[in-house]
Amino acid sequence: MFLRYRWFEKEKGKRDMTDEQVLRPIERRILELHRSGATAADIGERFKRSPEHIERILHLAQLPGRRGHSSERGGLRALERRVLRWRAQGLDHNEIGRRFQRSPRSIRQVEGLALYKKSLAILSQAN
Repeated sequence: MFLRYRWFEKEKGKRDMTDEQVLRPIERRILELHRSGATAADIGERFKRSPEHIERILHLAQLPGRRGHSSERGGLRALERRVLRWRAQGLDHNEIGRRFQRSPRSIRQVEGLALYKKSLAILSQAN
């Protein structure tokens, strides 16, 4: 069964670019090919996938909620949150690095970036 999916268009017939930016590169390319008129079978051959798989990608790419939960957690990745939590508990960079199989220098970089992201979030809330 072949289904044609359309973009859910916003006002004035345009989709917001930020909506497309959250898609994976393969999803963006498949949608681009589909908009240009290629069939699911043609796209499937190009990506070595079945037409049904391409149709699922077309459908799932249109669903809301593709941004994940990073904004709810201050934009920090799981690694950054865990490093900050363990540092607050008193673990040193060597111990955390051993747990993640990373160097202490790498853990310092992760911690620094996480603290920087948190400070930006605080500053943006103040404005």
